Amino acid sequence: MHAQETTFSKLVHGETQFQVPLYQRTYTWQRDELSQLWDDVLELVEDKRAGNEPAAHFLGSVVLAPERVAAGGMQRWLVVDGQQRLTTLMLAFTALRDRHRACGREKKAARIHDLILVNGYQDGNDHYRLLPTQADREAFIACVDSLPTAGGAGNIGGAYRYFLAVLTEGEETAEQDGSGEQWIGAVESVLRDLLSIVSITAAEGDNVYRIFESINNTGVGLSQSDLLRNYLFMCLPRRGEAVYRNLWLPMQELLGPSRLELLVWLDLVVGGDSRAKQSEIYRDQKKRLEPLSSDEEALEAEVLRLRVRAGRLMRIVEPWRESDPRLRDVLERLARWSGQTHYPLALLLLDRLDEGDCTPGEAATALSYAESYLVRRLFAGNSTTGNNRTFMQLPKEVERELENGRPLADAVRHALSARTGTGVWPSDAVVRTSIRSRPFYKSGRSNQRFEVLRRFEESFGASEPVDFTRAKLTVEHVLPQRPAQQWFDLLAEEAGESESPEELHAQLVHTLGNLTLSGDNARLSNHPFHRKQQILDSSALRMNQRIAGVERWGRAEILSRADELAELALDLWPGPLDGVVHADAEWAGWGELRQALLSMPAGTWTTYGDLATLIGTHAVAVGNHISTRPALHGAYRVLMADGKISPGFRWPEGHTDASDPRAVLESEGVRFDDRGRARRSHRLTASDLATLVGRDDFGNEAPAPESDGAGAEGESAATRFEKLLHDNQTPDTVAGVLSCLRFWTERGGVLTYGRRSETSCSPTLPLAGSRARSVWPLALYPVTGTVEVVFQHLKRRPPFDDEQSRRELMARLNGVQGIDLAAAKLDLRPAFPLEVFAEHGEQLRGILEWFAHTVESAQARAGAEEAARGDGGAA
Repeated sequence: MHAQETTFSKLVHGETQFQVPLYQRTYTWQRDELSQLWDDVLELVEDKRAGNEPAAHFLGSVVLAPERVAAGGMQRWLVVDGQQRLTTLMLAFTALRDRHRACGREKKAARIHDLILVNGYQDGNDHYRLLPTQADREAFIACVDSLPTAGGAGNIGGAYRYFLAVLTEGEETAEQDGSGEQWIGAVESVLRDLLSIVSITAAEGDNVYRIFESINNTGVGLSQSDLLRNYLFMCLPRRGEAVYRNLWLPMQELLGPSRLELLVWLDLVVGGDSRAKQSEIYRDQKKRLEPLSSDEEALEAEVLRLRVRAGRLMRIVEPWRESDPRLRDVLERLARWSGQTHYPLALLLLDRLDEGDCTPGEAATALSYAESYLVRRLFAGNSTTGNNRTFMQLPKEVERELENGRPLADAVRHALSARTGTGVWPSDAVVRTSIRSRPFYKSGRSNQRFEVLRRFEESFGASEPVDFTRAKLTVEHVLPQRPAQQWFDLLAEEAGESESPEELHAQLVHTLGNLTLSGDNARLSNHPFHRKQQILDSSALRMNQRIAGVERWGRAEILSRADELAELALDLWPGPLDGVVHADAEWAGWGELRQALLSMPAGTWTTYGDLATLIGTHAVAVGNHISTRPALHGAYRVLMADGKISPGFRWPEGHTDASDPRAVLESEGVRFDDRGRARRSHRLTASDLATLVGRDDFGNEAPAPESDGAGAEGESAATRFEKLLHDNQTPDTVAGVLSCLRFWTERGGVLTYGRRSETSCSPTLPLAGSRARSVWPLALYPVTGTVEVVFQHLKRRPPFDDEQSRRELMARLNGVQGIDLAAAKLDLRPAFPLEVFAEHGEQLRGILEWFAHTVESAQARAGAEEAARGDGGAA
């Protein structure tokens, strides 16, 4: 075999084709992998735009085996390993080509098309430089050939849409200072020439399947911290034993393997390396330590410094270890917020504190500004994508502010205030507006929403405060998510001429003014307000007692409470410094809207109302925005609530194809009825849109971990589900549902239940030896009478992380009369009526049996392969 380092553009140069063999799995990269690659690309782009010459980023290796030379001299290669990287880069270039086309840069688009994507003088399958497996081929060719179905459902379409969205967002952001085309040029340069690939080519006649098998059945390698430890102690021949016993081993035992790697990474970040990657900490630390490699005393001092920092890291990870109560409180709140975003700043502050450079109060104040930054961005609906990068850059920025003579807390506040663009710290005005209008319940993670409401409650200073560590509280909608008719009657009194009670409900229900905490969600349910008042008034929470003190609960009361909470929020979470913060050039919601439109798969449509719910505004405002910006990508996919095309829709000036928008949608796969209404099965809800832009928790719940926990007044989840089922569905539907669920449990499955007021039920199977602990195909909702097919969750769980398995499940379900799942929603949560169980329970039981058999067979194969690897290792 021959190995050679190269770039992507050189690898695909000339008339050549890379063919993915049939024994390889389909393309699997999703948002997490794509985002990691894109972050690496952006770092190189920033370097190029700053005038630097960045070193190439190592993307990985590809293993190729030569095939026969085709007629005309075209060289074919079998892709033995590395198809995920090659396919991803081809899709990135396809999106880049289409971005050039959208901006009128036809020559640049043609260059990419001709030099990277296709073999211009070849026909049929030979026309394409990459030929994926047959399962992925149609979706890939649709993107390369710009067919109407380009960017459809599945991982291929999802990757294309991801890159089109980030390229559009990045160029539009850069265009604000007039450098949009320069930015997109830098991206193209990085993709072409700065992603280093090691090309490993096998000799003709080698058994390529055996090579593939060998590559993909390797043992567990050394971790980054293992490599660093080995390097350090290789350089400590005389002092090594004592250093290991007295310093390294106690540190390793205190932290454990994962936290040890975290510490070594944080050591780089706090030291000023804002681009350190946890996957490359050995390389970076080795480079830093190499000048000391012959000085054992200096190396021992480095290990001692890490050992001391280990104790500080544990105070961040486990705040109860911090002795100062004020600092401990802030650390605890940030720990509950979840994630490691704040770790670099927190470690810098504890360094300063322990070295006597600040007081605990100063460190607590400085850290509270970081908390405010995160909370205010949640209120405003800002993306969390850049938060990690912001906090990795903070140590260097804070040190610079300290050198300018600012006190520590002021230095942190000034550094955060100076951030611009996507990293801006929202102002007081933005927070006030967002709390009134944005769907807070759809923002961030559930624990973050809970933390905000908890902080509000604690701020009331009750003489007998609630013990949040023991109280089983969840977020409650006072105006219910699924209200009874009495609620709509109340809203009808307040709705204006241009809005219905249903639209007013959608506008208000998820805003912060309508949310509280309660341990009585099942009792509160969707009862009228006077019944809820009685329950809330007996609550130990002050915020609930205040809600119970009003006479009614409609728009005026919800907005009044929102304003009250907004003023409290500004006090609890102080904002950026005046005169330093940069005003947003545009409301963040419109950026979200563009991202949603760019993320919609071909073959889907949405409504002005769904977009409004997603971004926190009114459908009329969305309609006005789209009508004044007709060049928005995918604007033709936004229809009226009944699925009809808006009479006011116009193609942008200069649009090359002035086809009827209905004809365009039909060419993508959307079907219409004889009244001109698009099929509802193809409609994307606000939750669907949120999933597509990476907000996976937007109203979508997974089953509770426990199978049947007791709820209010000792009522079990199973009892609540059956009661709701009997109260809301016909006897035939109830019988069909319960028969299928009994069948599931009799064959060894379990039933899990959702935790919200409408107790959903999911037939679930455990996954042995998997990080994803369970898998379930359906979620049954007894009140709304719907069944969601949870492809959104299945795509992360074996064996349904294989796209073909999800497609087969969809095909089997669509074979049942009354079920019509759109192929474009393969990555989402399409639904069908619960009443299908009434007449087609036997078919549905057969599908559940197939689902269980598919999971169990995959588990057995995985276990056998693991055992075989173990036997091979023992041998």
